Amino acid sequence: MTVGNMESAALFDAGKKGRGLEATKELSAGEVVFTEPSFAAVVFDSFFSQVCHSCFRRQADLHRCAQCKFAHYCDRTCQTACWDEHKQECGAIRKIGKAPGEHVRLAARVLWRIHKSTGLASDSQLISVDQLQDHVSDLPEDDLKQLKADVNTFLGYWSHGRKKHSADDISHIFGIIKCNGFTLSDQRGLQAVGVGLFPNLCLVNHDCWPNCTVILNHGNQSALSSALHSQRRIELRALEKIPEGVELSVSYVDFLNLSADRQKKLKEHFHFECTCDHCSHHTKDELMMATVEGSKADKVKEVTAFSKDYLEKIETSRVEGDYHHVVKLCTECLEKQENVLADTHLLKLRVLSVASEVLSYLQSFSEAADYAHRMVQGYTKLYHPNNALLGMAIMRAGVTHWHAGQIEAGHRMICTAYGILMVTHGPNHAITRDLESMRTQTEMELKMFKENELGYHTMRAAALKSQPTS
Repeated sequence: MTVGNMESAALFDAGKKGRGLEATKELSAGEVVFTEPSFAAVVFDSFFSQVCHSCFRRQADLHRCAQCKFAHYCDRTCQTACWDEHKQECGAIRKIGKAPGEHVRLAARVLWRIHKSTGLASDSQLISVDQLQDHVSDLPEDDLKQLKADVNTFLGYWSHGRKKHSADDISHIFGIIKCNGFTLSDQRGLQAVGVGLFPNLCLVNHDCWPNCTVILNHGNQSALSSALHSQRRIELRALEKIPEGVELSVSYVDFLNLSADRQKKLKEHFHFECTCDHCSHHTKDELMMATVEGSKADKVKEVTAFSKDYLEKIETSRVEGDYHHVVKLCTECLEKQENVLADTHLLKLRVLSVASEVLSYLQSFSEAADYAHRMVQGYTKLYHPNNALLGMAIMRAGVTHWHAGQIEAGHRMICTAYGILMVTHGPNHAITRDLESMRTQTEMELKMFKENELGYHTMRAAALKSQPTS
């Protein structure tokens, strides 16, 4: 599919939800519904020197723009590919002596792009940017104060002599970004590093149990000439078979929250009441709050309060980098939860997740694998079977089991994760390619294990012994 092709989706009237997109043909799981390059995108302030401002990959030893000293790039080809997007920004940064925050920079890039292309970057863009919803009138007082401050910052940043805009026009752009900005992840999909605006994607409505998912494809930047670089773009992918005429949907929030909590987040940030089937019927809420059979109500209340208090302590210790204390707190919390909260309970899953992650970091892989296994079992009962977050969790659990020497379980999990991420990310994404390499490696090791178990463990022990102990 070429970038921007909209043959598989069409705009339609979605009733109370306003506009929406529907499938114009039957779609299969993993099929790309459409791709879309960003109308405008910026790197987050905190990552400005660690992420390429062109392809949004996290890289070491990035080259910075010699003029503004702010923008960073993989190399000259990435810089050349991004110059058309950066040149006015570069002058504005030099004029005021520093770069403003990401929302101000993104608003400016959006307006520069609108002036260049009148809000429509290509024939396949279904709606101009300035027609997107802003919900400025719905913002609470604190948000309105911040909006006013952002507008004032913007006015000082906007290049002198260019077309002037009213405060209402600029507020409209900020409102559009707040409601429609899409968070961009690094090439491994592990960390949010920027935000962008994708007009066609903005037309896809929310469902807590969606039939599509969105990923950022960073494109191929290996060509020596920037003219041959493929564009960074989002891909909307079908999570399941979608019949012709059915509305396309994505989830704006993580499903791993109670329906009331999801509805609250959606109302606060996106200004609508979610009435999807899973919210209306509180689907899976009971599992997310499940307790062990026979647990008394007062005991559940006590353990719930204890868990919430400990999760705050755990997060504080994790931020401070005191990982051994994190493990101690997680162990104590899980002991308290044992025989009271089920493994699908949200509070227990959060502790299991942190425990497995930190123990893996500390290279206590056997213990981490036990926690990861329980976490994945819980996730599997709650998430959509093709949810990208589920696939990533199973991948991490598989790697943990592999490192723990549990090659059979590790290989099985890596294969399961590969099947999910082939649907959500496709065969050419960096994560999927990494998983393919892992799958090949674990398959080879599993064969060795089955042929000579003692020889396998001897080989593995020697490999671990030779690793540096930094």
